Parts: sequence; C-alpha cells; structure tokens
Amino acid sequence: MDRRFDLQEYLTRGVERVVADAVKATLKNPRESAFMLRFAAASRTASKKRLEAERQGRHIPAFLIASITSSCNLHCAGCFSRGSRATEDCAPVEQLTADEWLAVFDEAEALGVSFVLLMGGEPLLRRDVLEAAGKKPDILFPIFTNGVFMDESYFELFDAHRNLLPVMSIEGEKNATDKRRGVGVYDKLMANMEECRRRGVIFGASVTVTTDNIREVSSGAFIRDLSERGCKAVIYVEYVPVTEESRELAPGDADREFLRAEIGRLRAECPETVFLSFPGDEKSSGGCIAAGRGFFHVNSHGGAEPCPFSPYSDTNVRDSSLGEAMRSRLFASLRNGDYLLEDHAGGCILFEKREQVEALLAHP
Repeated sequence: MDRRFDLQEYLTRGVERVVADAVKATLKNPRESAFMLRFAAASRTASKKRLEAERQGRHIPAFLIASITSSCNLHCAGCFSRGSRATEDCAPVEQLTADEWLAVFDEAEALGVSFVLLMGGEPLLRRDVLEAAGKKPDILFPIFTNGVFMDESYFELFDAHRNLLPVMSIEGEKNATDKRRGVGVYDKLMANMEECRRRGVIFGASVTVTTDNIREVSSGAFIRDLSERGCKAVIYVEYVPVTEESRELAPGDADREFLRAEIGRLRAECPETVFLSFPGDEKSSGGCIAAGRGFFHVNSHGGAEPCPFSPYSDTNVRDSSLGEAMRSRLFASLRNGDYLLEDHAGGCILFEKREQVEALLAHP
C-alpha cells in the first residue's frame, strides 16, 4: 500500500459524494430534499470535526454500525449473524437500553460521525431505540430491516423523522428472495415500497452479493425495477461464508472488480439512486476500513468490535466513552499491523484472519 494514502481525505470525499447523490436523488420530493439539504450542512460540520481531530492525532470514522438487538424473526439461509450466534431466538438479556443508545448517538454526533447504520438481528424489534435515533436529525440512520414488521405505525415514524431511512433486504427477484428469506417476504417488501412511495418516504434496498446473484442484482433491469418503485439507495454487502462449504458463494477479486465497474456504470445511468458497496474496493481505500479506520461496530450488549463479521471486543461502551472504544488496544493492534491491508480470498479479511484476531485478544 502507498503509505502516502490519506484515509481521512478519501473518506471525506466519499461522504461528500454520498450526500451530494442523496440530495440529487430527492430533488423531486420537497420534504426529503429539504431534509437532505439540512443534513448536507450538518455533514459538512461533522467533516470539519473529523479533520480537526485528525490534526490533533485522533482519527474519527464517518460511519458507526450499531446492532441494536440480537433477536430476529427470520432464519435466512446462510445468515452469518446466526452462524456466529450474534443472533438467536432466545429473549435478549442485558442489551443496551434506549437511553444508553441515545448516549452513544449523542457522543457520535459530538465526535463528527455522520452515519449510524442500525442493524440486528431485526432492528424494528427495538422501536424504543429507533425513536431515540429520531431525536438526532444531524445523523442519518439507515435501518437494515427484513421489512416484515413495517406497518402503519412504522410508516408514520419514518414520515415524521426523515433521518430514519429504512433499507430493506432483498436478494434479487421473487424466487431468490423467498428462497433465502422465506415465502411471502418478497411480496411484503413490494407492498412496503409502494407505501413508502405513496407517502414520499425515502427508502433503500440492501443486497447480499454472492457469486450466484451478482449479475442479477447489478443488472439494469433489477435496478430500474427498484427505481420505479421509489427506491433511492442500493447498498451491496458482500456475502461472508458461514461454513467452508459456503465459501464458494463469497465474491472474489474478479467478482469485486465486476461489481465495482457495474456500480460505476449504474451511477452514471441512474443519478437518482445512491449506490454503496461494503466492503467495496479495498484496494482503492488503502485496505479494509474496519476497526475504526472508516467504521466500527457496537453490538447489542455494548461491545465495540472491528466489524459485524469480526465479533471480538476488549472494550464496552457501558464502561468507556465511544472515543476510548475507538482507541482500544484491539483496534490499535489491527490498524497498526498488516491485518487490514493484506489480500484475501473473499467476503471479509478479518473473518479469514479470525484466529489471529483471537490471538490478539488472548495475548496482549
């Protein structure tokens, strides 16, 4: 890697592009456009905070991922979260309260974090936390949901708090979605999208990219269908294998290059839609951006982890500030070593290096 690479500049440019794309995507919707213009101003203020922190020797990522519950109502085939037991059917215990999450969001805003991605389990099972997030209009909260619990009360919540952005998980067309998520899920998603479109509520779609569906979900036909339904953001998330048998589903270098090129084409052809990819082109970002380089993860019990696919922690936000969690020994070891910079076969570099990450925890 070129050691002259400026990560903060790279991330700032990326955030500016996402925000600019979001403003363009909402120009035909006065309420959403007004909110996005306000958020654009807040995002510039947040960027200044991150740049000032960088000058003081503190790196602040633009993104935080928050898994606000470990419960989920679905059993999606090949789910990494269930495979790693981060998501289970049993009633969750000792999870962060809504007030504790609000304190996390307060500190994130003060530090200059612009985006907090809300995940689970199924985040719509924690309405109390979503209502807390609605109180932070200068942070954008994409909510990664399976969509099953979206009802009148949730549509009203999203209508009232435009910083809450439902991002519904879809695997492609009906057969692919129902095969992985369960019969009837696709039709429910289509009904949700229609209701969001009717109300003028901006929403997005999240796609788990595998070697099986990569061409379908990046096709012009699939994107046009989502766009016609009112979808304004498509977020591609590379599949991380749960078992060795599922490793062949994880995108490799050629697949990533194909997706990168397709996203470039789609951005040119569909300016009304925001396209993001995680982990995306790691070569252009100087390596994996987990462990606080570009984002980190707080699990439902408060543990600060490098990313959702690397569920290891030596710090809990109940016992330390968010800023202290970013500077944890584990995160510092991962950032200062070569763990985030090396090539890997597919999915997630830290998942592939999980034995080494475990060793870091075991031997300070």
